[in-house]
Amino acid sequence: QLQLVESGGGVVQPGGSLRLSCAASGFILDSYVSGWFRQAPGKEREGVSCISSGVRTYYADSVKGRFTISRDNAKNTVYLQMNSLESEDTAVYYCAVGRRCSSQARDFGSWGQGTQVTVSS
Repeated sequence: QLQLVESGGGVVQPGGSLRLSCAASGFILDSYVSGWFRQAPGKEREGVSCISSGVRTYYADSVKGRFTISRDNAKNTVYLQMNSLESEDTAVYYCAVGRRCSSQARDFGSWGQGTQVTVSS
């Protein structure tokens, strides 16, 4: 079965860092676009970043310069390195796979279960 499993979430102080991981099974991850989305309570799901099979990347303006998306093909895993975290970054973070690198959830057809990130003093 195709599966995406996120890990690495937790509680961090403002200004701190976390690295999220998304491990894929049942398919080769680098054959597709990989993306990260987040959703805070009462808000719509928001595109954060994506990386294409050609290693081209996209970042939302709100995270540009602070977050970095990367992929380890040997481990079939995509990562999101998050630095200089702010309270506004608090959300459930989801990884997703699709065929177009964009900020829109409709361009991604497979999703992980999500991992909670909480930025708090």
